[in-house]
Amino acid sequence: MYDDILIPTDGSRGAEAALEHAIDIATRWEATLHALYVVDFRVARSGPLREALRDEGREALRDVEVTGTQAGLSVVTEIAEGNPHEEILEYVSERGIDVLVVGSHGRSGIDRLVVGSVAERVVRLSPVPVLTVPAGDRD
Repeated sequence: MYDDILIPTDGSRGAEAALEHAIDIATRWEATLHALYVVDFRVARSGPLREALRDEGREALRDVEVTGTQAGLSVVTEIAEGNPHEEILEYVSERGIDVLVVGSHGRSGIDRLVVGSVAERVVRLSPVPVLTVPAGDRD
């Protein structure tokens, strides 16, 4: 049923919680685990901040790769640049992803309106099933 599972990561607590679920699903289905970090070009188009975000992405992806490999999974990682929800959905379409596992920060009210919600946009626009995992979920 699931051959390719994508976990978009930003190295946050929400992404870590989602990773546990993604690994569990990938293990059960003997699926390939894909991890994607998106450098948000709206935040940093060039310069030191962009490089710092790329470094952050490499570290977040390394964590996914180590954890997934230790679980016996095949892991594919990639850094993309652009609008996060658009890059995630493009990756899904181009790579034939079967299911997405995304962490949710649980923002509400004005904070969500100001910051936006990548997970919410992905859920609304995804052509494949999306499992959202709250940041506090560690079971």
